[in-house]
Amino acid sequence: MTVRWQTPANVLILTLWLLLLGWQLIAPAPAIALTEEQKLVNEAWRIVNQAYVDTSFNGQNWWLVRQQILSRPLPNREATYQAIQTMLASLEDPFTRLLRPAQFRSLQTTTAGELTGVGLQISSDPTTGILEVIAPIDGSPAAKAGILPRDRILAIDGIPTPQLTLDEAAEKMRGASGSRVQLQVQHGSQPPQLITLERGHIEINPVVAELRHVEGHAVGYIRLGQFSAMAPAEMRKAIQTLAQQGAQAYILDLRNNPGGLLQAGVEIAQLWMEPGVVVYTVDRQGITESLNATGTPLSHDPLVVLVNGGTASASEILAGALQDSGRAQLVGDRTFGKGSIQSLFSLADGAGLAVTIAHYETPNHRNINKVGIEPNQRVPSAPESLVAMGTTADPQYLAALELLHKPVQVATSAG
Repeated sequence: MTVRWQTPANVLILTLWLLLLGWQLIAPAPAIALTEEQKLVNEAWRIVNQAYVDTSFNGQNWWLVRQQILSRPLPNREATYQAIQTMLASLEDPFTRLLRPAQFRSLQTTTAGELTGVGLQISSDPTTGILEVIAPIDGSPAAKAGILPRDRILAIDGIPTPQLTLDEAAEKMRGASGSRVQLQVQHGSQPPQLITLERGHIEINPVVAELRHVEGHAVGYIRLGQFSAMAPAEMRKAIQTLAQQGAQAYILDLRNNPGGLLQAGVEIAQLWMEPGVVVYTVDRQGITESLNATGTPLSHDPLVVLVNGGTASASEILAGALQDSGRAQLVGDRTFGKGSIQSLFSLADGAGLAVTIAHYETPNHRNINKVGIEPNQRVPSAPESLVAMGTTADPQYLAALELLHKPVQVATSAG
């Protein structure tokens, strides 16, 4: 049979015939409604799909991961959370994680400047799953017990930490004031030891400032403990107060500062820097954007920044910006090396996700992730206790004074 294409009518008839013939072959199967548990999994999957920095999703088919997770039985919310955690674990990124409702609320509270627990900032080794201390919070039970940056936490109340997610471990260390938790801690190559800590209410006072008189010079010593929401305002107040008291130079102590809010780091950099780039962020498309200092800095006086292995994340952003811009010299030890940025996303049931959305680079385009920042002057010797930081028993602090005023002899000191 010959089909004639000349007339519009023949074309229309043939088209309809082909459509009718093929309909049974290509019609999709009826859509199956998702359960409430599946909807929550799908919501978490979609957030990562749209926001995660690595568009290869650790070299795997992210759509296939979704199908595999949704095919699992999800009889209750706990099974759903486990499924989401399994899905996120496939990314092999310890900073992209599920935050159950209580954990999500607790993290939001912590960044606001309040915490109840032992006072440790932690990360997880992606290979072994063992927890590593980023830094203890000043004045916390962990700090008083002598736990140090880069110490390893092998177990919490007898449970090996590789069996816990990062936030499950953090949740186990939080608790009511007066309650106790036992940690198995290893420092360097020393034998592990059991440390029992009594939890307490921890006030995260982000800024401690003091004017110190050294060899005829007035030095403003500022210790920044965390980049919380209130930190920029507290830092501004500290600089202004010290300037009014006659400060001629400054030491900014970022040691054991585990970071916090990226925006707080940028705002604090603006208090010290001339207009310019504070940090570059590189997103999933490889697009580089800059966050800049604008306006006039509060002080042009000499500045030295103290750093160590507990200086991480937003602390490294600030330290890198001050170093690259030539505004300050860094003294101490190599920083921690956390060069990724996370955003918090809420889920429908009150849980949340922390998702790595970008990597950052210093103004000179240094990617410090897992490398850290090398100080201008390496002084590896730290004080024997956190209490001694910023005193004449602190070699790094003394090196900062010498750099500001050569030669210098410490006339007075304060702890």
